Amino acid sequence: MSSPPERLRINVVDVGPIDAPADKTILTALEAADVHIHYHCREGFCGACRTKLIEGEVEYTTDPLAFIDDDEILPCCCVAKCPLTIKVPL
Repeated sequence: MSSPPERLRINVVDVGPIDAPADKTILTALEAADVHIHYHCREGFCGACRTKLIEGEVEYTTDPLAFIDDDEILPCCCVAKCPLTIKVPL
């Protein structure tokens, strides 16, 4: 059995690829890569960081309370389970 990767590639449309720690939220990875993303609560309550998930799969560390569509994620409270492609509102 193989261990999960320590870092995963996240392709951010209109920005480029970033490498994200597999154990940190996607919001944390975006901030570390200087990708501007709007947020407020960091816990899935407000939905301000709503981002389009184009490809890949995430796991929520906290169940989000904000409404999101089927093709959206809340980067503040999820981690990447595999390489992702996302579109952050710029």
